[in-house]
Amino acid sequence: MANSRSGDSVLGRVVRVLEAFDRDRQTMTMSSLAMRAGLPRSTAHRLVEELISYGLIRRLDSGDLQIGLRMWEIATRSQAAMDVREAALPFMDDVLSVVRQHTTLAVLDNRSALYVERMSAPDSVLDAARITDRLPLNACSPGLVLLAHSPAAFQESFLSGRLTKLTDETPTDPGLIRRHLAEVRQRGFVALPGIGVSEWLGIAVPVFGPERSVVAALSAIVPRDDGDVQVIVPALLTAARGISRTLSPVRQPSADSDG
Repeated sequence: MANSRSGDSVLGRVVRVLEAFDRDRQTMTMSSLAMRAGLPRSTAHRLVEELISYGLIRRLDSGDLQIGLRMWEIATRSQAAMDVREAALPFMDDVLSVVRQHTTLAVLDNRSALYVERMSAPDSVLDAARITDRLPLNACSPGLVLLAHSPAAFQESFLSGRLTKLTDETPTDPGLIRRHLAEVRQRGFVALPGIGVSEWLGIAVPVFGPERSVVAALSAIVPRDDGDVQVIVPALLTAARGISRTLSPVRQPSADSDG
């Protein structure tokens, strides 16, 4: 029930408090947290005290606040994403040995590609997407792969909405994006430079789960002028097939079966 001046429900305000924390602001004072959440300090203080009691926010000895371990515990119960990530890890290591920069795994979450894993070479020259980062589906190679294999109704809903432009090369024209999606389905991969960060070349392939549904996108991120697509794509496809086999193992005939 909404009972604040802004019309937010209590749950909505709790979400605003938790979402105020991000990669660049992992620790905050109460004043900063209230400001970032857009809440009166008294309201933020009351909500934070209750969240602390549940372990969702932690108060440091300094008085500053950060996300509590209970949040991590709850997040790890997102079994589908964790299953894909766990299956992908050894195969991502193989990809990393080929690309020697970054390899990532992303899943579809609402209108974003959510990065659930990233592996990076020690001498990588790019600061690529990190775990828990989100990017618009039209602004990253994994996003285009995930969108290409989504239901047609979802694709049209996404394309009819506001399309975020991160660089001059981010596709925002629905017609152009549809052509990219058709190419993804036809070729089995996407390789587009500069659509999320100007200096990157993102190459991504689908990861199929049970019943040939796409459950994730596996990608490599390399300097845009230093990526051999003809080498990287086969490595990604081989790894994606390995992940798919792990997620959907072929049932072996039982010992007492006929034949």
